Amino acid sequence: MLCNIPRAWICLPLASAWLRQRSRATKKVDALAELWYTLASVRCLAQHRRGAACIFSGGTAIAKASDYRINEAVRAPEVRLVGPNGDNLGVVSRAEALRIAREANLDLVEVAPNAQPPVCRVMDFGKFLYERSKKERQARKAQAKVEIKELRLRPKTSEHHREFKVRSARKWLEKGMKVRVRMLFRGREITYPEIALEDLKEVAEALSDVAVVEKAPALEGRSMLMILAPAKKKKK
Repeated sequence: MLCNIPRAWICLPLASAWLRQRSRATKKVDALAELWYTLASVRCLAQHRRGAACIFSGGTAIAKASDYRINEAVRAPEVRLVGPNGDNLGVVSRAEALRIAREANLDLVEVAPNAQPPVCRVMDFGKFLYERSKKERQARKAQAKVEIKELRLRPKTSEHHREFKVRSARKWLEKGMKVRVRMLFRGREITYPEIALEDLKEVAEALSDVAVVEKAPALEGRSMLMILAPAKKKKK
């Protein structure tokens, strides 16, 4: 069952997800999407007081009351209680823990159900879930997405053509991309892998000032593969 909130509030997270997707496509920051996301999440998650299931969508993350036991949903007769300021209040009865949470106008949240006795914390559950989802989004944005380009050569590739391709690989590496160098074999060329190995070593040597060998040359089917990664810039 969804929280007892107006239909407009239920639509807000969905609208926020659409606006955020549109923002990413246009590479612009949509302040309206951020505002709607904040209002919808805080409003919806604040309704967890009685443990009612509430679906909260922020584009990718979904938080549900079923992830935690809160307030009257806590079943253990005794719990180890952590106060709103992080202080350890020791082992108290369930009724006493609920009373402390109500007096603080906060929620009683079971954070370690497998402990003996279970550990509960007095906190604002809606704010906790909102901040957790926000941190997860920020962590995903912080992850660097490395693009991999592929350079294809053959044992019979002329030196001039190889130098041209090496220049292209240098540009990619300087932009922070990885380069997969693939040496393709045809016919009986695969019976002389040492020739391809020598060519790949020469490519790695030519790019040694901007790249490091992340994966050494190795046979894969009818090709030999080597992966180069951008070299870390030395701090002056």
